[in-house]
Formats: sequence, structure tokens, C-alpha cells
Amino acid sequence: MLDVSDQISLLGPYQRLMDEICRDYPKLDQEQWIEEIAYQLRDNLTPQEILQTIIQVTVEKTSIEEPEWQFVAARLHADVLYQEAAKNRGYDAAQKYGDFAQLIHTLTKQGLYGAYLLESYQLDEIIELSKVIQPDRDKLFNYIGLKVLSDRYLVRDFDQQVMELPQERFMIIAMHLALNEQDRVGWAKKFYDVLSKLEMTVATPTLANAGKPLPQLSSCFIDTVDDSLWSIYQTNAATAQVSKFGGGVGIYLGKVRSKGSKIRGHKGASGGVIPWIRNYNNTAVAVDQLGVRQGAFAIYLDVWHADILDFLNLRTNNGDDRLKAHDIFPGVCIPDLFMEKVKARETWYLFDPHEVREVMGFSIEDSYGEEFEKRYQACVAHPELTKVEIPAIEIMKRIMISAFETGTPFIFFRDTVNRANPNKHLGMIYSSNLCTEICQNMSATELISEELEDGVIITKTKPGDFVVCNLSSINLGRVRSYDDLARIIPIQMRMLDNVIDLNIYPVKQAEYTNKRYRAVGLGTSGYHQYLAEHQIAWESPEHVEEADRLFEELAYHAIRSSMQIAKEKGAYPLFSGSEWETGEYFERRGYTSERWQKLREEVKKYGMRNAWVLAVAPTGSTSLIAGSTAGIDPVYAKFFVEEKRGAIIPQTAPNLTAKTTWYYKEAHRIDQKWSIEAAAKRQRHIDQSQSMNLYITPETSAPEFLHLYIKSWESGIKTIYYVRNQSLEVEECVSCSS
Repeated sequence: MLDVSDQISLLGPYQRLMDEICRDYPKLDQEQWIEEIAYQLRDNLTPQEILQTIIQVTVEKTSIEEPEWQFVAARLHADVLYQEAAKNRGYDAAQKYGDFAQLIHTLTKQGLYGAYLLESYQLDEIIELSKVIQPDRDKLFNYIGLKVLSDRYLVRDFDQQVMELPQERFMIIAMHLALNEQDRVGWAKKFYDVLSKLEMTVATPTLANAGKPLPQLSSCFIDTVDDSLWSIYQTNAATAQVSKFGGGVGIYLGKVRSKGSKIRGHKGASGGVIPWIRNYNNTAVAVDQLGVRQGAFAIYLDVWHADILDFLNLRTNNGDDRLKAHDIFPGVCIPDLFMEKVKARETWYLFDPHEVREVMGFSIEDSYGEEFEKRYQACVAHPELTKVEIPAIEIMKRIMISAFETGTPFIFFRDTVNRANPNKHLGMIYSSNLCTEICQNMSATELISEELEDGVIITKTKPGDFVVCNLSSINLGRVRSYDDLARIIPIQMRMLDNVIDLNIYPVKQAEYTNKRYRAVGLGTSGYHQYLAEHQIAWESPEHVEEADRLFEELAYHAIRSSMQIAKEKGAYPLFSGSEWETGEYFERRGYTSERWQKLREEVKKYGMRNAWVLAVAPTGSTSLIAGSTAGIDPVYAKFFVEEKRGAIIPQTAPNLTAKTTWYYKEAHRIDQKWSIEAAAKRQRHIDQSQSMNLYITPETSAPEFLHLYIKSWESGIKTIYYVRNQSLEVEECVSCSS
């Protein structure tokens, strides 16, 4: 056993680094820190084990009183990365970062970077960009942020040895997203600047795959299934390819006939949607994204579909397990009429969509608003149409029971979504994606013909609107004024738009849709941090007012940036006839000020580069990397502990100080009416939707819970993501993190 002096002497090689770090954090007690580390040291530890002990002791000192320790631990972890990279790449660790050009050549030769980087950038350009890399920006990371980045996203060789460092990852992303720019070096510098300062984050597929041989950069994909065996399995094949490349999946199944429906005139032959959902469940589990995690599928069904009651039991613990799909995330599409029936405690009717088409000559799901209500009432009144009569409140109770037990179903208020759709001239929005923030036109791919020519089977299909989510989030935690929004958003929008052209697409119909609409989803992280640092209480009128002002500012700069890119590169191909062109988009939202009216005229003249521009994703892992709060969510706690790979990692709310602590009220202690009111103000400015969670506790009564749903609908919120019960853990969506 070592005595104290011997233990402290083991820290000799690290003393200089520890002294250097502590100079940046003078309030921390360095002597006590060293004593605590020394107490943990023992005989025969390797230098790497000593350093890991130092890091673990340091990170465990993180507390509400001394949150800075998580940044000290990050600096130590960064030093581990510098040493490993230097050893693996053959340079002196004292310089932290090695030769960037050599790194690109090495990883390209090894097949870890795509050849397109060296084909596009000359050596002198790469050297110029390497001079822009700023290692000191690694100091912005807290421990969990740097650990997540290094464990999941930094490029390692085939022996899992660190090759790439954080600022190099950011520069590779910047170079990739600038590939098609005329001034690619200039734009790469701008992209790197906002990324490396953690002022914005890209989606996790972009973070993981940019610069690599198979650069699938988009987050989620949404497909529509027609009522045919070919379409059901075509979607299965397409979504399997999407999942293989790391994309999340959304599937609208409302057109598929219900249980007991006719097949080729034979009554009672159909097994309904549940067997197909179980099939998609198997695909999600089987296509496990290189063993990293299983695929993630959300499936949406309309609340008038005859199979809705079985659908609402998919993940619950009661009922026949042969009707379960525990790995699927269910979502329910709800019209205004249903919510009105719930409030009035009136009857609701369920229909088979196939029989509706056969008897009525229309598809009830292909309409919304007043037209839907006319069609629904016509179905109710038709004497030959099979229907199931059930109190609307009973279905709502089933939704609430499932949500209380499982956190799902997700909720999609279809009339609200479609009324606000700026591209309703071209189609319908039937459902959302895996994280409920995407609302874009949807349609099923159709089989045209299958022919045998010279021994080759040629299949011709008409591509539907296969939705692609291209996501990125501005870190509001680093926004000090609206001037920051005006500086960051034009750069961010250009990066998002470039994803569309630089992406590889798992299926052709996704590429077809993405290039016709060029839809993007600029969102936010660090929302609660922004409020705390501006000393705005969550439960206050000031919060609601700031939500309105802030997101109007975000919308203005996002729309203006899209217009400016359209002026340079052309509008999206389907711009003509949109509410962007007619100006109805601006009228609908009451944008009447002088600057908005000027922008309206510019949009009419030059067009929009992107059919949709805003969508607020959950930002789970990327907000950790950025050191901000997730999405638009309040914090779970000011201080909490995570266990990752056997290590205990304490964390605090971002920038937790004596001033901000009073503004970090925990999610489950917040009166949800304030969250709904703020979400409603934000929604006015978001052309798609926002991943908004409701937080309940075991003490939340059924009437209180119901009121949250009704208030959300009445307030004009488009979608509800998880219901986060305090006693329930729900799975996070990684794909949409941005």
C-alpha cells in the first residue's frame, strides 16, 4: 500500500496539465482535488489507468455548488484523446492536433473517408482550412458532451483506435457540406466556425456520416402505404434500407383495410393492420444499424380506423400478446371533429377504409377540415356502410391509458397541420415522423408495370412523396441577442440546403421527393437554458411573450435565408402555386410589419429554396455535445447522475449559477398549461411542428390529463410527442437528434 506522499508523487507527470486547467477555474480547491485523487491510487497502475482515475474522481466532484468540475474532467479527457491520436498518427502529443492533410490522405486510403474530399479539395485548400482549426475550442465541451462525441462520432480505425479529433470532425463536416459551393473554402470556414463554437448542431446522421464513403446525412424518412400487398411489402423493403443507413422511420398505415374486411370480394378475409405492424416491428429489430442499435419505426393510424382499439394496445401490458408490437412507436391521427365529440361526450364511429372507398367512392383520409366532416357524416348516414359505434371519450380513455403506461401514442392533429400547410396545392399530410416534428406532403409509391425483357425483370413504379427530414438545430444557449440569430441562421440554412444535394439516398423515391420539395427543418436546442440565462421563469407571461418574439425572429431569418438562396440557386421546383408564392402564408400568421411585407414581396419575386424550413427536433445526444438543454424541453433536474459504460457521470443544468438556478424549474414540477401556451405561441411561427412532450406524475388525475390534450388541441398545437410520466422511462429517438 502506498503512503500519501507516494500516491501524490504518481501524479507528477500530470501536475503541469492539472495546474494549467486549474488556472482557468481559480474558485476550485486544487489541493483537496489532488488529495482525493491520491487516495484512489494504488500500486501497479499504468499511466493510462492513473489518468482515468484522475478523470473519474474529477467528474464525480461535479455538483450544483461546483459545476465547473465537469469542464475540468472534459479537459482531462481531451488530453487522453490528444495522446491517443498522436500515438496512432505518429506525431508529438504536445502539439495536440496533427497534420490535417495527412489525416485526410490516411483515412481516405483506409476507406474511412470518402474519396470525394480529395477529389474536390486541392492540397493548398486543405492546408488553408487546417490553419482555421482552433484546438482551444475543445475547452467549450463539458465532460458528457466530449465523451458522447468521442465515443460515438469521432472516426476510429478498424481496431477502434482514435484517429480523428473533435475540431477535425467539425472541419470534415464543414468541408463536406461546402463541396458544391463555388467558394467552397470560404463557406467551409463559415460552417466550421458556427459548428466549432457549438452555436449550432447538425443532425446525428450528418455528424456521424459526413466525409465518409456512405454519407447518409438525413434523419428520418416517412412513407405512405397503399391498400395493397405490393405497397405493404414495398414499404417494408424501403424502410429496411432506410434503417440500415441509420434513418428513423415513420409509416402512415391509415389506407390499409381493417380486420374482417373483404379481400377480392371474400368477406372477413383481412387480418387488418396489426399483422403488418408486427411485420414492420420485426424489420425494425432485424435491421439493427450495424449492431449499434435496432431500427426505430413510428406507425400512424387514424382515430376513425376500425382497428384503432387494437392499435392502441400495441405496447401495453394487457391483452393478447399476439396483437402486440412492443418495438413500434404508435401515433394517432386526430381530426377536430373527434376532439369536439370528446368534449361533448358524443358518439364516434369507426370505419373500414377499404369499404368506404368501395361504397362511398372516396377515401375519407384524403380530406381534412370541413370536407372531412362532410365525408365523415356521409359515412355515418349511409345505411349500407359497416360502422362501429363507440363513445368518443372511450377511445380517448384508451389513448390516455396507453400514454400513461407507455408514453405513447404520439398525437397528430391532422386538421391543424393541413390548414397551416404552405404546400397544400400539391397534396395532403397524413402523419408525422418518429419524433413528431415533420409535417410534409405524403403519398404512396405506385406499381406501374413489371415486365420481362431479354432475361431481365424491369419494374416500373411511380414514386410517391417519400418524406425526408433534413435537420439542424441552433443552440439558443449560446445566443446572447437576436443579432446572433441573424448571423448564424443564414449559414445554418445553407448547410441544410446543401445536405439535399450531397446526401446518398437509401431509396430512389426519397431522392425524388427531397429534390422536388427541398424541405429542411431548422430547429432549436438550449431553449430552457436561454430562458434561464435571460432570467425568464418558465411559468410566467414573460415566457409566453418571449416564445412568441423569439420564434418570430427565427422564422423571419429562416425564411429570408431560404429566399436569398433561391435568388442565387433557384426556388424549389414545386414553388409555383404555394402559399409562399401567393402570400397566404404570411397573411395566415399575421405577418403585417414592414419587414415582413418586404420579405413577402421578395419571396414572391425570387421564390423559396425550401418548401418547408422549420421543425424543432428533440436533440437528445447533440444537445449533450453542445452542452445545452434538449430541444424545447425543460430540464428534468438541475443535478442528476447518468451511468454510461459502468462510469458514474454527474451532470448539472447548463451554466448553473446562483442566478440561473432559480429559473431551472424541473419538468415534472411545471404546470403544463404554461408549456402548452408557450408551445402554441411558437407553433404560429413553425411551418412544420415541434417535438413537444407533456409531463405528468402518478398524481395527475384523469380529468387533468384529458384537459392537457384538449388544451393542446384548442391552442393550435400540431403534434404531441411523448407523455413523460415521472414513474416511466421512455426510449429516446437518436435519429432525429440535431
